[in-house]
Amino acid sequence: MTWNRIPWAQLLASALTFTACTSSPSGSTPDASTPDASTGGEWDGSYVPLEENGNTWPYTGPLASCSFTATTGAPCPDDFDIFDLSACNRESLANASTDGLFMLTTRTNQSTPFFAATSLRLGNDGGTQYLGNKPITEQASDGNARFYATESITGIGTVRRVMLATCEAPQAPEFTGCQATCNNGKVSTLSTFKSQRAVWRAGEAEASGLELVSENHVDIGLPVDIYVTKGHAYVVSVTGTNIGKGAGGLTVFDVSDKSAPVKVKTIQMENDDYWNGVWAKGDALYVASAARGVLVFDISNPADPRMVRNLPGGRSDVHTVFVDGDRLYAADLEQGVLLFDITTPTQPLELSRYMPNSAMPHDMFAIGDRLYLSGSDLGFFVADVSNPSDPRTLGNFTYRFQYAHHNAVGTFGGRTIAFEGGEGPGEHLRVLDITDPARIVKIGEFQLRPEFSIHNMVLVGKKLYIAWYQEGVRVLDVSNPTRPTQVAHYNTYRATEADTGAYFAGAFGIRVPGDGFIYAVDSWRGLLILREK
Repeated sequence: MTWNRIPWAQLLASALTFTACTSSPSGSTPDASTPDASTGGEWDGSYVPLEENGNTWPYTGPLASCSFTATTGAPCPDDFDIFDLSACNRESLANASTDGLFMLTTRTNQSTPFFAATSLRLGNDGGTQYLGNKPITEQASDGNARFYATESITGIGTVRRVMLATCEAPQAPEFTGCQATCNNGKVSTLSTFKSQRAVWRAGEAEASGLELVSENHVDIGLPVDIYVTKGHAYVVSVTGTNIGKGAGGLTVFDVSDKSAPVKVKTIQMENDDYWNGVWAKGDALYVASAARGVLVFDISNPADPRMVRNLPGGRSDVHTVFVDGDRLYAADLEQGVLLFDITTPTQPLELSRYMPNSAMPHDMFAIGDRLYLSGSDLGFFVADVSNPSDPRTLGNFTYRFQYAHHNAVGTFGGRTIAFEGGEGPGEHLRVLDITDPARIVKIGEFQLRPEFSIHNMVLVGKKLYIAWYQEGVRVLDVSNPTRPTQVAHYNTYRATEADTGAYFAGAFGIRVPGDGFIYAVDSWRGLLILREK
């Protein structure tokens, strides 16, 4: 869920000049050691390469008609006089919604604009309203136009004031407007925005092809990931004190009865409350901690995890973990991917570290001698880890405004295929042929609403299971990876929840352990166990 670097990236280094591919490049073989999923002849490995234009939007100008009375660098006003709404159709705002959670896509007023996103939680019940994850501290109105502001101090001591004004509602109940951000009393960013209310897709039912077996609340923090083993589900949570969810930790459920899981233990640690990823091997459970790296628990008694050590020792901001065979990979946001030998699962031995191009590692997938890294704003990387003491980059896929967040890799039609999921405005699922890592080609894609992005995914045979934030759980048939097709969904998100307005909300974690059930973690509903019809 980390998204704190502006996702700048270069376009692909070279344009794709060929028009079709029917066989592997000379001398190359698939580098994934997974069985070929195209057993039914659904795809023969041929495709037409797709152009990659990055996360661009179909907007060539401002997203709203409003403007500003000050420029960047000017003193920040104490009121809302920075907004000029003279060109807005403010009468149309009479039909704009003033209740619910809205995703705001913002476009900066710069010579080279970039898109970003935030959220706005409005309510008519007198409760706290939020802009992003900060409580709205000031609001006003002028006819139908509404104004909101937050003021806070960042982690580095910057006094930040964010102001917003609605402009018009060309497609009510949605609305457009302007936003201004000030840092330490100076205007730093001016943007226009458009809103999208966080409700189910128009005309879509709560579920199709999936049914809910049980729903289990998580009491601590904001639940974000899950691992299922030994008849138990291990759910980790990050701190959510700024949105009323408290400190994070680990919650253990006995899931021997899928229709009625039993919460058997909760673990929290002082000054260590942001646990974002979890995996297991044998009697060891690995938890990604933002304070102390990898927390290793002994789960020989699965209902009673006992912490035995933290790695690599000292302060370490580990965001996610992944296990392949006797190898543990941990994505440290500052030190790169940490590689451990886990031949003895509860006693990992560090082997090396991998941080290509100073990329901030977010998540990874590994098979045999290959590591596939989602490197945030520096894209997707393929690395050779056959010599674990000396990982080497084999290829990199980048695109404009990227935030490579999560991936899954398999073999289809004799070719190695990566499913790469981005996080942030305009991001979606990209399908890449990585058979030759030095010549990565986009061959397919799948997108829902551009305001909502992907968190995690799991590839099982010919199906890709995706936790898609406010879009809930999505199941895609990827037997022909050039044409991913949705075959099932479950809308986990509920607009009526006491959601404070976080952009990152809804379905976070997902596991399909092969017992006939799908385990999903929703930030507000907790552990959901689903079954395919």
